[in-house]
Amino acid sequence: FFYAAHGVIFMDKLFYERELKNSGYNLICGADEVGRGPLAGPVVCAAVIMPEGDIIEGVDDSKKLTARKREKLDALIRERAVAYAVCRVEPQVIDEINILEATKLCMKNAVESLEISPDFVLTDGNMTLDITIPQRHVIGGDAASYSIGAASIIAKVYRDKLMDEYAALYPGYGFESNKGYGTAAHIAAIMANGLCPIHRRSFTKKWQ
Repeated sequence: FFYAAHGVIFMDKLFYERELKNSGYNLICGADEVGRGPLAGPVVCAAVIMPEGDIIEGVDDSKKLTARKREKLDALIRERAVAYAVCRVEPQVIDEINILEATKLCMKNAVESLEISPDFVLTDGNMTLDITIPQRHVIGGDAASYSIGAASIIAKVYRDKLMDEYAALYPGYGFESNKGYGTAAHIAAIMANGLCPIHRRSFTKKWQ
């Protein structure tokens, strides 16, 4: 998982991909989600198949990157990817089937929306997807796997832009800055203004 260079220890972000290629898998997909925890907005998942050998420097867990860095990497990933897909599951569905099932459904939809079917799927976390393609989940995969990291960046940039659009539609909740997460200011806005159409009712019961 790690290697040393010039006295510095680095994480080998291609460890899982290399292991799978050595086992005969060529089209390896990374899949990740963004937005499991917010009080508002959809959960978003991305699936990405990156080309072998054409490595984009700086790809990492999207939460570790600045917004500007994420947007630059997002453009490069979309440009160079063998295939990518982004899917979302809306708050109403999250309320109906719960966030875990909604996330699994979203990730499955993203994988199955790829124009090219992968040979193997690496997913972040500990979720097993209802797909026929061989899969492996990786705890902390968005930092440990290049493919999952690329998916996390695409999903994060997509969802952040979407929440900026919702901020214009539903002003007063601070979606442009909190992205739907339960900050003190966001909760105060819910208590003052009530819920808007993109709030997750199952997440906000104590303030309804």
